[in-house]
Amino acid sequence: MNVTVDGVPVSAQPGQTVAAVVPSVVFCGIGVCFDCLVEVNGVQDVRACQRVLVDGDSVRTRS
Repeated sequence: MNVTVDGVPVSAQPGQTVAAVVPSVVFCGIGVCFDCLVEVNGVQDVRACQRVLVDGDSVRTRS
């Protein structure tokens, strides 16, 4: 699968979360801390540790 992170093409495996392909995202891994918020396909405040990627997703980090 191919996604973009901050405009950079990134390869991802089916079933991976956003957090798995964005190493700069700080996350707790269980979806309770809200420190991993990113924008996915224009939708803000998506928890990277819980959002499974779909081919073609566009992710923007806050950094």
